[in-house]
Amino acid sequence: MTAGAAPRGPDNPPVQTTALAAPTLGSGAMFDRIAARYDAMNRVLSFGLDRGWRRRTVRELQLGEAPRVLDLATGTGDLAIDIARMHRDARVVGLDPSPRMLAVAQAKLVRRGLADRITLVRGDAQQLPYRDHEMDAATIAFGIRNVPDRAAALREMARVVRPGGRICVLELGEPRQGLLARAARFHTHHVVPRLGALLSGAREYRYLQRSIAAFPPADEFARVMAGSGLDVLTVAPLTFGVCTLYVATPAEAP
Repeated sequence: MTAGAAPRGPDNPPVQTTALAAPTLGSGAMFDRIAARYDAMNRVLSFGLDRGWRRRTVRELQLGEAPRVLDLATGTGDLAIDIARMHRDARVVGLDPSPRMLAVAQAKLVRRGLADRITLVRGDAQQLPYRDHEMDAATIAFGIRNVPDRAAALREMARVVRPGGRICVLELGEPRQGLLARAARFHTHHVVPRLGALLSGAREYRYLQRSIAAFPPADEFARVMAGSGLDVLTVAPLTFGVCTLYVATPAEAP
């Protein structure tokens, strides 16, 4: 485990590791630098509404008994924790390329008594270390825009989730029209990078601002999902389109 990781012990097992590709912008190496302040900045990025969005995401999974759920780009573990709390019999795997983000997540799991129900794995969303149909559901929150090959990650989720299981993608974006569009653009382009620099001293928040602005409109991203082996069930704009929840299921084989 890298510097900054929580100490190992019976209540704090080591994070599992899988092979990673070379670091790229928006990937694990970048998030290592902002891990300590990421939760605070997530509140800023989402106008403080991210907790409710995550709970909505968990409900949309429509999980059955004792589900196996994969949370990609788990970061500091917030969505994985919500899944485990809302479904007491769920077994959750949180996968992320950043060891320091995973160290923050591991400390949260120990504090909340969830280290035995949530397994953290360092890995790449584009090359998942799981068998076909091994999971009952999969999620990725505020992370798909940072994956270099988004279609590859979507195909991998479609592969590892069983037929009929649900895949939820929660992502920030800029409203293109409506009353909030101008305010949202000002927030993303000016408030986010300045507060990011103030809280962490890291220039990486300029990248986060740009990645939100550059993320495709909801209908365009839904087409990417449909072209990646997924049947899109719902595209739900949240808070006037500041965030969008995409709900899908693996497409049936021809």
